[in-house]
Amino acid sequence: MKIIPRKRRIQGKTNYTKRRRLLEARKPRIAIRKSNKYITIQYIESKLAQDSIKVGVNSKELLEYGWPKEKSGSLKSITAAYLAGLLFGKKISKLPPAIVDTGLIISTKGSKVYAALKGIVDSGYKISHNTEVFPDEKSIKSKDFFEKVKSNITK
Repeated sequence: MKIIPRKRRIQGKTNYTKRRRLLEARKPRIAIRKSNKYITIQYIESKLAQDSIKVGVNSKELLEYGWPKEKSGSLKSITAAYLAGLLFGKKISKLPPAIVDTGLIISTKGSKVYAALKGIVDSGYKISHNTEVFPDEKSIKSKDFFEKVKSNITK
């Protein structure tokens, strides 16, 4: 198979082999992405390789649930990823099961991606996962305002 140098492959933004496998599964997917400031989680359905975002959550939304404004620089932490996953799981509770899409993020045990996945699972959403890759409870609950934000989300 000849590899075509596509623009997004050259820029290092898309792994087309992985994307093709995800599209061939013909299932919705949950895309977990991290930027320099935030964690973004999206429920995406694809029809004819055209992506449609049904539900999206950004860790910036945690400010509305009691995350202190002076701590807004830590909205990309493991705690923020878990709480964003919990919020996302509440929003997609009625949607059909999906598969996880981590994009170009390297799969590392205990990472922010798996903290977000743990939040989705803890919200009650059914998704296939391996509990061995989740971060430990101590690193998730490291912020002193964790319980306050979590209780506001689960109301």
